[in-house]
Amino acid sequence: MLDRLDISIEKFLEDRNFSGAVVVKSDDEVLKTASGFANRAEERFNDVDTRFGIASGCKVFTAIAITQLVEKDVLSFKTRLVDCLDISFPHFHDEITIHHLLTHTSGIPDYFDEDVMEDFEDLWKQTPMYHLKSLKDFLPLFQNGRMVANPGESFRYNNAGYIVLGLIIEQQTGMSFQDYIKEHIFPLADMQESGYFSMDCLPKNTAIGYIDEKDGSWRTNTYSVPIMGGSDGGAYVTAPDMIKLWEALVGFRLLDENHTTMLLTPHVRVKVGVNYGYGVWLNSGNNSIVKYHVMGYDPGVSFHSAYYPMTGVKVAIPSNRSSGAIDVMKVIEDQLELLDNQVK
Repeated sequence: MLDRLDISIEKFLEDRNFSGAVVVKSDDEVLKTASGFANRAEERFNDVDTRFGIASGCKVFTAIAITQLVEKDVLSFKTRLVDCLDISFPHFHDEITIHHLLTHTSGIPDYFDEDVMEDFEDLWKQTPMYHLKSLKDFLPLFQNGRMVANPGESFRYNNAGYIVLGLIIEQQTGMSFQDYIKEHIFPLADMQESGYFSMDCLPKNTAIGYIDEKDGSWRTNTYSVPIMGGSDGGAYVTAPDMIKLWEALVGFRLLDENHTTMLLTPHVRVKVGVNYGYGVWLNSGNNSIVKYHVMGYDPGVSFHSAYYPMTGVKVAIPSNRSSGAIDVMKVIEDQLELLDNQVK
């Protein structure tokens, strides 16, 4: 089936000037392709095994890590923030729980306020991005802020909440967040090429992120995102490694079956047909979940990856441009639906 999909995807990538990698896996069939430059100045091409930044696409790593601690009875989803983190948040509600933080329903202020700033890059005019090397470096951006809603009141996508979750992981394990993920998630999923890398010291075969200007010029995203990724985003992965993550998750290699179900349960309604679990978006139709997915957007980064439970298909699309991944995802979904209908 995927050989027929391959033809349409290759044509689409060429027509849209896509820069990134695409991997689709269905049972033992795998479609792999890549296009664009990992380094435009040197005209070094992307390949399927190139590492890409995935921005918020790695919030699922944080959610898995927290759930691992719940599985080990170190924490529970009902544990209150004030009971598991020795950092003062003067204006935060005492009843905020780990569940609230995981589901973006804590009501705490975010460090990127879209009502005040339109552009994520505006953040670094006040706080240089090269200062953000650890999770605690983010605290001055939101620690003394006031609640924007009561805990559990509503879904408000919130990066600061995932910074707090990372700080909880660090306190409860005695490890840096990045080291915990490298030791307790990546090896279990056989994600040998993925990691958290400082932008001023990227390993070989890593794509540089590019921001395309309206006048046709471009620049790298070196000064547009935090220098080191953390619990709210910024890991570098390969497309094949992201497929492995889905396989390890639904194969119960990262969590037992009970806790995997908890992670993938619709916990809060976002809009019609879309819910949020723990670090994962869930799309539903006909009274069942049809898609689990993660996504990430930063200047110079766009990323989508999904698992379709009804067919077992897994997709990973990282890109080193600010847009493009979602368009490829839509084409793949349309073609897979068409091919599935033809088989029926």
